Amino acid sequence: MSLLTTERLHIREMTLDDAPVIYELVNTPEWHKFIGDRGINSVAEARTYIEESYLKSYEIHGFGAYMMVRKEDHAILGSCGLYKRDALPHPDIGFAMFSRYAKKGYAFEAASAVLDYALNTLNIPTVQAITAKYNLSSIALLEKIGLQKSGLVTLEGTDEELYLFSN
Repeated sequence: MSLLTTERLHIREMTLDDAPVIYELVNTPEWHKFIGDRGINSVAEARTYIEESYLKSYEIHGFGAYMMVRKEDHAILGSCGLYKRDALPHPDIGFAMFSRYAKKGYAFEAASAVLDYALNTLNIPTVQAITAKYNLSSIALLEKIGLQKSGLVTLEGTDEELYLFSN
């Protein structure tokens, strides 16, 4: 069942049945480069990751990461959603997409819908985002959905400064 629907996408909550796709997504070169290695080495570990990260977030916060599903063929393109990190005072929007679906406007479509959902349905007044300074595609997308650079942040367990965006 879709949480959100756009012109070309269904955006839905993740389920444990998504473990094979999440296993593939978190092990793409792009995920490793821009998000980091989560140490997920099997579909079973992906299932646990979904349970402990995404499903728990829905339960605790009422939001989380969602699957982007193309309407025309039900292909899962990646994820886009809202995260609540201890290091940030407000929820942040994040996305990850299989490279084979990139540069077609899907991430913009999903991120716009998720941001609108956060602001107007969940009534979250401030939405943030973080990205590596060298992730030019994400920077461009965050600016395109209306977020602006608002500073730098370093997450726990790393010394990399990330751009912080906010609405």
